[in-house]
Amino acid sequence: MEPPKPKKVKHEMEIFGDVRVDNYYWLRDDSRSHPDILAHLREENAYCDRIMSGTKKLEDQIYSEIRGRLKEDDISAPLRRGPYYYYKRTLEGKEYAQYCRRLVPNINAEASVYDTMLTGPDAPPEHVILDENVKAQQHAFYVIGAFKVSPNNKLVAYAEDTKGDEIFTVYVIDAESQTPVGKPLVGVTSDLEWAGDDALVYTTRDDILRPDKVWLHKLRTEQSLDHCLYHEKDDMFSLNLAASESKKFLFVESESKTTKFLFYLDISKPEGGLTVLTPRLDGIDTSASHRGNHFFIKRRSDECFNSEILACPLDNTSAITVILPHRPSVNIQDMQLFTDHLVVYERENGLPKITIYRLPSVGEPLNKLQGGLTVDFIDPIYSVDPSESQFSSSILRFYYSSMKTPPSVYDYDMNSRISVLKKIDTVLGGFDSANYVTERQWATAADGTQIPISIVYRKELVKLDGLDPLLLYGYGSYEICVDPYFKASRLSLLDRGFIFAVAHIRGGGEMGRPWYEDGKLLKKKNTFTDFIACAEYLIEKKYSSKEKLCIEGRSAGGLLIGAVINMRPDLFKAAVAGVPFVDVLTTMLDPTIPLTTSEWEEWGDPRKEEFYFYMKSYSPVDNIKAQNYPALLVTAGLNDTRVLYSEPAKFVAKLRDFKTDDNAVLFKCELGAGHFSKSGRFEKLQEDAFTFTFILKAFDMIPVSSS
Repeated sequence: MEPPKPKKVKHEMEIFGDVRVDNYYWLRDDSRSHPDILAHLREENAYCDRIMSGTKKLEDQIYSEIRGRLKEDDISAPLRRGPYYYYKRTLEGKEYAQYCRRLVPNINAEASVYDTMLTGPDAPPEHVILDENVKAQQHAFYVIGAFKVSPNNKLVAYAEDTKGDEIFTVYVIDAESQTPVGKPLVGVTSDLEWAGDDALVYTTRDDILRPDKVWLHKLRTEQSLDHCLYHEKDDMFSLNLAASESKKFLFVESESKTTKFLFYLDISKPEGGLTVLTPRLDGIDTSASHRGNHFFIKRRSDECFNSEILACPLDNTSAITVILPHRPSVNIQDMQLFTDHLVVYERENGLPKITIYRLPSVGEPLNKLQGGLTVDFIDPIYSVDPSESQFSSSILRFYYSSMKTPPSVYDYDMNSRISVLKKIDTVLGGFDSANYVTERQWATAADGTQIPISIVYRKELVKLDGLDPLLLYGYGSYEICVDPYFKASRLSLLDRGFIFAVAHIRGGGEMGRPWYEDGKLLKKKNTFTDFIACAEYLIEKKYSSKEKLCIEGRSAGGLLIGAVINMRPDLFKAAVAGVPFVDVLTTMLDPTIPLTTSEWEEWGDPRKEEFYFYMKSYSPVDNIKAQNYPALLVTAGLNDTRVLYSEPAKFVAKLRDFKTDDNAVLFKCELGAGHFSKSGRFEKLQEDAFTFTFILKAFDMIPVSSS
């Protein structure tokens, strides 16, 4: 079965006396409607299906396993907001969720970690505010990007995307009757906040899909009459919204990759417009919240690279007090305010932690905080994330999981230190976390840096004799932390004797801000060599071998996969690159492509010679050569605005031109989705089943009965 062979149309690009030839440049069509290109993508999908047709029985079996672990009829941990519990419900056989609420029987009772939403015949009735399944009936793709309840709980604003291009329409409905309130807001982002009970603040994008304007919308008025609160004209900066936990202020953040400055909006008088809170200073990154008569500001600078926390009075924002100083070994990632407490989400030695400080009463002076209380966790490696909590209570809610602990929601009483598990995701099919081992290992990079690796496997199946199959995942960009997390579908690999590992390479944020700085711009290659060092370590320590090692990454992690299979194709048996950013140089030279201008501070500006030749030295499309490559699965989404579908399409075409082996290179393009692939929960499980089957096929691990 011969793979598709798109035509070659010579396209030369010259800069700094360097000429690059791209025979597949023609595959880019921003309208996504060119019949020849669509025909080619369908041909690729058909070829992929043909190559994998002999393993369909196994794929179906794995899908049944994965879906069989899922409790299809379930509800999320109810969250108290005023007089209601809010939660999401999933129904058996349905792809999407319902957004629901119930009245709290005794709204005057003080919040407690033991609070439980009543159900059954004696409970207040359940009210379904929005059913995604009904909304999605007319669409192949459906995502709600925001669901925001008004402060008085009477209205809901929600943002929907029906293509996957992340261009949203916002609807406002009456929470009880579901009747529309005014006309929808069109062509907006999902960044949306209430400004009181009768106004919304939202952002829109420019021609390169950069959030550049923030608007105030009065309900029941025309969108054309909305007031533009701020227009960010610098194309290196994008706008974000953040509401204070007190719900009294809204913050507008203008952010580049190195700098962030803030405005605030007093929600009690939105017509007053925005006021500067922190000035625009190159290299200074700030975020803020509010409590009592103070703003609290998290600030990062070159000197305080892991951030510090400041406070300033509302009426004198220049009178700054440092309440939590910078510490070189502890990175402050986030903060959460309560009436009496400040919660700080930190990282130390590669692991997240939660530290809680009691605040003086409102009106009393704020000085340096002392004696923070740290929450204890049970696993050696884990993931923990903030959740919305009630500002006026002493109850902190957070999400927790590990590679062997399903996603869990905890309520923690910051006064009594009592922690109560409110929900742990049910995993059906006989799952027992005691069957699995999680551990952290450290690989030594080329420059001597120690790189953490998180590992999980089923203990009675893995021999650690160098013959175990292993899937190694990596990302390593944008200071994003890929913490050890649970994924139920992954059990289909672990229960077949696989080891799963995450390489926490530089370019991510796992080890603090310098970890990120050492994996970007002219140090980007550290990301790739770190990953190779992790793979070599796992082979050396007999976790696996070259013949049983598969690697995976998505988006910027797909760039990682493309780069390392060019650099060390001998090290891997198979690779999976999801929506991969592989045509780095061509994309970064084109400021008309979404995200390009804002990305120059991440990758470098190749219009400058030093960056051009450095990026050319690792850009996956530009470094394909005549050599043996691993078996490869590449995915894309036609409507993807973050990584154009044409990047993976041309990478696959060029790779087939050059490679000297017989290993399959498969390209699967979702023609009705974007960067995050299909939207339905079962559809996503089907994708996992397909990927796992590809890996098993590459490892020659298909049972005879499944062929």
